[in-house]
Amino acid sequence: MSAILVIDDEKGLLQVIRQALTQNGHHVETAADGNEGIRKFDDGRFDIVITDIRMPGIDGNGVAAHIRKYGKKPIPVIAISGTPWMLEQHAFDVVLPKPFPLQDLVESIQNLLPSDQRIAAGS
Repeated sequence: MSAILVIDDEKGLLQVIRQALTQNGHHVETAADGNEGIRKFDDGRFDIVITDIRMPGIDGNGVAAHIRKYGKKPIPVIAISGTPWMLEQHAFDVVLPKPFPLQDLVESIQNLLPSDQRIAAGS
């Protein structure tokens, strides 16, 4: 089971993503903004981080920069954004413009996980 941190200031979207990823066998933690996301990242162990770009306080670019600079190991970061032109492309492994099909997010996660953490189709 992989551990995923999802950071977004849209509570409804956080719930939808949490439910979809949990149903696909992942352990999901959420954060309502970049500051909370960085705290959770620093205190936890995550295999992937998914972050919105435009949020109050620290935005998704700041979250990605923190993870890249202070991460304990290389952690894939997925950007989800209604404003994809505002992101620093080099900081993200995958960029999904909102709205996106949840299946695209699930497939992106599968592709970024090491083979020993991938969930078999139909599991």
